[in-house]
Amino acid sequence: MKKISGKRSSDDTKIDLTPMLDVVFILLIFFVVTATFLSETAISAASSDNNNDQPPPEDDDKKNILFEIGANNEIILNGNPRPIIQTQIRSNIDQLKAENPAASVIIQPNNDSDVATLVMVMDAARQAGMTNISIVEPR
Repeated sequence: MKKISGKRSSDDTKIDLTPMLDVVFILLIFFVVTATFLSETAISAASSDNNNDQPPPEDDDKKNILFEIGANNEIILNGNPRPIIQTQIRSNIDQLKAENPAASVIIQPNNDSDVATLVMVMDAARQAGMTNISIVEPR
């Protein structure tokens, strides 16, 4: 029997959610498959009792690369009395690494120095291929 009036039956008002759920599951699978999970490395900036270790003693055949950051953010390399400029950090690390590939980088910041200077020295060391970078407490 055909209805003449504009009223719909109660069966026609239902919304089928199956296609929408299919799209949601496909998007979920897409994002799970394409997502990359990286393991971030971090250092603890807080001082703790375990962080008070002194750097290992230097051997003649294994000379470490020591960067001292002064109160005015001047960068001293291996106790040299003349500070180096920021653009020379990477080239100095490359040169010292070529002389001794087993060397490690030790950074000794001052309490009044900026963190940006510390990070800049660490970045330069990483870009030069150094994997063993240590931060020691100021004297």
